[in-house]
Amino acid sequence: MLRLPGTYRPQADTRLLASAFVEQGLHRVDRVLDVGTGTGAVALAAASAGSCRVTAVDVSRQAVWTARLNSAWRRRGVSVLRGDLLEPVRGQTFDVVLANPPYVPSPEENAPRRGRARAWDAGTDGRLVLDRLCAQVPIHLNPGGTLLVVHSVLCGVGTTLGLLESVGLRAQVVARSLEPFGPVLTARAAFLEKRGLLRPGCREEELVVVRGDFPS
Repeated sequence: MLRLPGTYRPQADTRLLASAFVEQGLHRVDRVLDVGTGTGAVALAAASAGSCRVTAVDVSRQAVWTARLNSAWRRRGVSVLRGDLLEPVRGQTFDVVLANPPYVPSPEENAPRRGRARAWDAGTDGRLVLDRLCAQVPIHLNPGGTLLVVHSVLCGVGTTLGLLESVGLRAQVVARSLEPFGPVLTARAAFLEKRGLLRPGCREEELVVVRGDFPS
């Protein structure tokens, strides 16, 4: 994958989400949306797996250009749009929405407005973007449509499940993966321990993919 400076590098969460998309049998649908696309890795995986029309969105200019370059290079025809969360696809609906939003708890209450940290920092509880996604996603799902969102247990799996249920989706965890801390979480371990989000001395996080199904 090509990657312009400042673009989020595909990591374990990217691979877990892309794998879950295929393993859950969602890869033959007609319209897919990838939210927070970064390099476009998940969007391209969806297109390669057989999805007919794939749209990707990201707030970062570097990410949008990176995803467009990778789509052209792989000849997959993914439509890549720039904007905040679901705003670029206002009025549109999809069979599957895939999302790898920022979810790392940060000492800062507000999300960064620029820089690489915008790809992972999400407020003191890690839910600044996740909560908005859960609230907004139903109006972008076709009847019988599905959301797959990946995030860390550090920002509350139960909260995600509860929010999705509250907006009418049937929600469950469909994939898990235990991963060693990278540089960002290693540097933030003391903060996470102080917040009670991390057991003292633990340097692993569990990633989950949550599936939310919209009634037919």
